[in-house]
Amino acid sequence: MTTTAAPTRRASTLGVEEEFLLVDPATCRTAARADAVLARVGALPAGAKAERELLATQVEFASGVCTEPADLHGQLLAGRRALVDAAAAEGVLVVPSGTPVLAGPVPPPTGGDRFTRISDLYRGQVADYQCCGCHVHVGVPDRETAVAVVNHLRPWLPTLLALSVNSPFSAGRDTGFGSWRMVQQARFPGSGVPPRFASAAEHDAAVARLAECGVLVDGSMTFWLARPSPKYPTVEVRAADAAVTAADAVLQAELTRALVDRALDDLAAGREAPRLDDQVLAAAVWSAARYGLDGPGVDPWRGVPVPAADLLRSLVEHVSFTGPVWSAVEGGSGARRQRAAAAGGGPAAVVELLAAACIAGPEPGNPRP
Repeated sequence: MTTTAAPTRRASTLGVEEEFLLVDPATCRTAARADAVLARVGALPAGAKAERELLATQVEFASGVCTEPADLHGQLLAGRRALVDAAAAEGVLVVPSGTPVLAGPVPPPTGGDRFTRISDLYRGQVADYQCCGCHVHVGVPDRETAVAVVNHLRPWLPTLLALSVNSPFSAGRDTGFGSWRMVQQARFPGSGVPPRFASAAEHDAAVARLAECGVLVDGSMTFWLARPSPKYPTVEVRAADAAVTAADAVLQAELTRALVDRALDDLAAGREAPRLDDQVLAAAVWSAARYGLDGPGVDPWRGVPVPAADLLRSLVEHVSFTGPVWSAVEGGSGARRQRAAAAGGGPAAVVELLAAACIAGPEPGNPRP
């Protein structure tokens, strides 16, 4: 892997979609209260919205369009507080975790034509699919550029996942993975790092083909970790687990934007995206989900094991990022913090930790306490 000159900052627009679980504090199990909670949500920042997700145990907050990290952080905190207040009125907690520590009864889908079609197609795959992620949108000039940028992002997507791991538990059991969410997502067709596409037309044809084959609901659906957004003029990166704190989500968004800016510089300079082995990239995603930053990763360029922290260091150097990456790493991943809480107090301690952290934590740019 190589690094070159620092990118020219473009102040690209930013937006984040955060998915959360609703949990009964008495049982520590997920609670199907999404519609009731969303009906109670008060005022939100301009352009932001709180929405349903696939299952009735999940809710989502989508920020408005931002340019500055501090503005994004403020919006995410405001959205989290609005959801927490609404949930409290319904007797449940908002929990930022990629998977439930303990799941309740199989939850009903939230309804609506598209969610019904998804449930009908995937059946048992989504019947209890209570996975939550942190999706980052970065503005780009056009769809053709979006596809070219995603080509440049491909080798870095496993590292963004490794930084974010926050779903070690399933049914009260430690799975041994930092991101069990990613393991569950891998069951779907076309998951993981997207293929390398020569154009937007080639990308769209590939998605249409999968829909025609009957494995996607429509041309707006893919399970890849990055894609040109089907709704907005953005690149959408969906590598990360749900973030424990708003500051964690902002860090993920800043690194993603820095990667997009660097990709735009590379495109302007005529530097092509690397041609990488898809199986090595799949191995890199698996390793990131298994270990996070606390073990080996897979170098996508050379196809060899390396310390995962070295891959993050390479990412930071690649984009000349000066934000608080290492203080965040020293504070421990969400998976590590969940495990520490479980060791001291079981599932109740994990739920308590995550619910408290949802609207707490440091400002962007400051280390964790």
